[in-house]
Amino acid sequence: MIRVDLQPEPPSFNTDVRIKGQMFLAKKPNPKGHEWDNHEEWRNCLADLHDSYGGICAYSCHWIPYDTGFYSVDHFKPKDDYPNEAYEWKNYRLACGRINGKKGKYVDILDPFVIQDGWFQIRFSSLLVTPSSDLDDATKDKVQKTIDRLGINEEGTCLKNRRRYLMGYCTEIYPFTHLQTEAPFLAKELIRQNLVQEIKAIMLT
Repeated sequence: MIRVDLQPEPPSFNTDVRIKGQMFLAKKPNPKGHEWDNHEEWRNCLADLHDSYGGICAYSCHWIPYDTGFYSVDHFKPKDDYPNEAYEWKNYRLACGRINGKKGKYVDILDPFVIQDGWFQIRFSSLLVTPSSDLDDATKDKVQKTIDRLGINEEGTCLKNRRRYLMGYCTEIYPFTHLQTEAPFLAKELIRQNLVQEIKAIMLT
């Protein structure tokens, strides 16, 4: 994961999401579970959310395709517990559906809007994401819990996609700018570790 900066609220958000949501909450102040059904006004801003954050999942840091990708609104503060935040742009994180499902209502996840670059690092010998050794023990524990909870190192999903992006770059299927656009965490780690060129020899030997 890398730090994500809060992007400006879309011009249509207040009308399409907030006002409609507040009308529902005025009638049902503390909805739970299926009581939210048919009141998912946040879906009205999903295209804006994708565009505003460059289509990059806030957690996997990989591009979510328009046609085949399943992208979703993650309520960073769970809507069941924080209903007044359910229709607020600042509470939304763009997330791929699989990771959003893993996050669910858990609150032991670090916020992409709060973390600093470098807290999460990639070990290129294995492509596993690990906490920075420079972190204090409490923050290191939070980073590891986030990795575990979201499945950032699962072989069949995030890890496989990191490998696909990296091998595409190393075999010159696409340039480094492609990584910067579609896999920015991977690109930043290659730069930080001075491996932008050296990684090709490492991965292809």
